[in-house]
Order: sequence, then structure tokens, then C-alpha cells
Amino acid sequence: MKKFFYAAAAALALCGMAGPDARAQAGVRVGPTADDVAAEAPAQPQPKRDEKPPAPNANDAKKEAKGSSSEKPRAAAKEQGKGRESAPLSNTTASTVAPALTNKPSSTSDAPPKSAGEPNVPVGSPVKTSAGAEGANDTAKGNNSQPAPPPNNNSMAPPPAPRPANATPANASPAAARPAAVVSPASIYRIGTGDVLDIRLLNAQDPRQNTLYTVVAGGVLDYPLLKDPLTVAGMTTDELSAQLIAELRHRNVYDKPQVRVGVREYASHAVLISGLVSDPGTKILRREAIPLYVVVAEAQPKPEAGRAVIISHATGKVINVDLNDAAGLNTLVMTGDVVTLTARPPEFYYVGGEVGAPGQKDFHSGITLTQALLASGGATRPEAARVRVLRAGPDGRLSPTEYNLREIENGGVPDPQLQPGDRIEVSGAPVKKK
Repeated sequence: MKKFFYAAAAALALCGMAGPDARAQAGVRVGPTADDVAAEAPAQPQPKRDEKPPAPNANDAKKEAKGSSSEKPRAAAKEQGKGRESAPLSNTTASTVAPALTNKPSSTSDAPPKSAGEPNVPVGSPVKTSAGAEGANDTAKGNNSQPAPPPNNNSMAPPPAPRPANATPANASPAAARPAAVVSPASIYRIGTGDVLDIRLLNAQDPRQNTLYTVVAGGVLDYPLLKDPLTVAGMTTDELSAQLIAELRHRNVYDKPQVRVGVREYASHAVLISGLVSDPGTKILRREAIPLYVVVAEAQPKPEAGRAVIISHATGKVINVDLNDAAGLNTLVMTGDVVTLTARPPEFYYVGGEVGAPGQKDFHSGITLTQALLASGGATRPEAARVRVLRAGPDGRLSPTEYNLREIENGGVPDPQLQPGDRIEVSGAPVKKK
């Protein structure tokens, strides 16, 4: 009986010793102690309050994620082994160590408190932010990220309008777009044989330098600074100046030659005038062509001179010009022409019909129909209002023209001018309507 009591007491003692260990293993699962955690974790420098923690790198985050995923089973197995080998802790010790392993920050931490619904994120993993915060945290991204290309500002620009085929280029000057103006022969002078030219080289400062050169036979100019004589006949002074500059530059006489050309004595352009003038002879022209009245005025016409006969050297035509005709005096005279001033030949007009003094009458330039009728004694009958004028054409044929004398006298129609050789007939018959 005593042996039975001793065996029961030993069994009870063994059960009492195994109870706390089983209770600790089943109720609270405790990991490694705080001292073990501190010993295993490497010391990390704590950032200062004023300094911002360094931005995590995406490559480091990937490595850490891989390492953490591969080491999780090992760490779990290690913790289980430690739990089995370590001695059981009391309830007071477990309650003291448990808060250190929770997600709540300590009282000395500067990190903001984490909300209950926020998931646990491993340290070093990239953080997703809002649209506004993404722009501020672009530097925290890895080196593989590239900035977006700038937008093309010309993508929305309208295409240039097509240029017409016959449009003038933009870089063309206005002078090139305009047609070349016709140069009047009365405004230019072309150099010829016998002219004495004044050629001045502005680069040379020698006052003793000769500047007068005569154009010899054949229109050739012998200029000392040129290697060969230069044919200048037919050039203007501006064209000769440009030619000399090109020749001097070609021979490297001057880097930038400056040449000015003028005509000192005109000799190549002349006309011959004769007839009823006080100073006949050759007249020198200072242009390619000059009006007739300039030549006539220089020759001093006589009072009886009334007509100029021009024989053209270029065409061989003969032109008769009345010296009382202002338009005719503007006829251009060119070099080689021959001008002869003659007396005005007698010219007549003829009047017949119902007039006081019919017959041949002396013609004067500018006489009108009513003036011619008055010079003939006027119409003898009041009913004589029909007037017919016969005029010879270039082929010698007569062409009639009828006028109503009453309409002319009343100012209804203009008074026509007569020409030499006109035939005037006055009659009392009614005027035919046209």
C-alpha cells in the first residue's frame, strides 16, 4: 500500500512539473528574446530629425525582396528550433517581451503612428504615392527610369500654304520682279570714236597722274594699267567703269579698285544742219538722240524758214516737219541725220458754191472751216447751211465729209481744222442725216 502511495505522489509531481511548460507552448507563442534580436540585427544609424532618410533604390529593393523570400523558411525553422531549445518563460516575462515584437512604435520613435488597416510593407520596397507626390519622388526611382520626351510644339502647327507656280520667290528683290524699263535714247550716251574720256582711279593719290584718254579709231581705248587695249565703243560710262574695275581686279592691281569715268569732250555723235539758218554745219550731240527744236535753236533759223526736212541716217526716210507744229518739233534727231530748213512752200485751199468770193485761198496752219468761209466772203444765202469738205487721201482719192454750218455756229459741234488742198463746197440743200 505504501508503495502505491509513493508511485501516485511521484506521478502527481511529474504532472505538476510538466503543466507550465505545456501551458506556455499552447497558449502564448514567444519568439527569441529581445537580447537575441538585438544581437542578430546589425546596427543601423538612426537619421537625424532634420535630415531626410536616403531614398531607397529599386535594385536594392528587389535584392532585399529576393533575400527575404528565400530566408523566410530558414528564419521560421530557426525560430521553431530556438523555441523548443530555450527554457520556458513565465507569464510576466512573456508579457514584457511581447510588446517589443508588435507593430506599435515605441514612445521614443519619430515615425507617425500606423493605422490599423494599413498593411505591413517590407523596409526598402518602393512606395506608391498619389499623382501629386509622384512628381516629388521621381528621384527615388531606380536608374532604369528615363524621363519622358518633351512634347513636340510643332505637331499641331498648320502646314505651310502651297506657293503658286508663277509666284515671285520670297528672297527675290522688288527690282527683279518688275519688268526692265525701256531706256530712252535721249537719256543715255554711248562712247564712240574721238571722244575724250576722263578716267580717274580713286585709289591712286598722285595729282600728276594723267586722267584724259582719247578713244582712237575702231573704238579702242589704250589704258596704261591694262595689258591690252580695250574696245569701248558702244559702252556707257557706267559700263566702262565696271569693265575697268573687273580688269584691274583680275590683274591684282588693287584689292578694291575704284574707278570713275566721264566724257570730257564729245566728238562721236553729230548731225548736219543746213538751209535757212545763220549757223549751219555739224552739231555735236551729247545724247544718243535729241529733239529737233534743240538742233534748230542752236543753228539759229532765219525768219523765212518754215519747214524742216529730216533725212534719217538709220532708216533713209524723209520726214517733213512744220516749224509751227509743236508736236513735230519734238521729233528725235539721231547721229548721222541731215536736217535742212526751207521756206514754207505756198499752200492753198479751195472754196466754191454759195459764197461771196469763191476761188483759191492761201492756206495758213491752224485755219478752221468757219474762218475759211469768212475769208471767202461768207455764205450768200441764209438757207445755205450745207457744207461739204473734200480731202485727198494718201492714195490721191477724195473722201467727202458733210457739216451743218448752223450747228457749228451755234456751238453744237466743234469747228473742224482744214488741211492744205481741202475743197470746200457751200450749198443751200438740206444736210443729209448720217
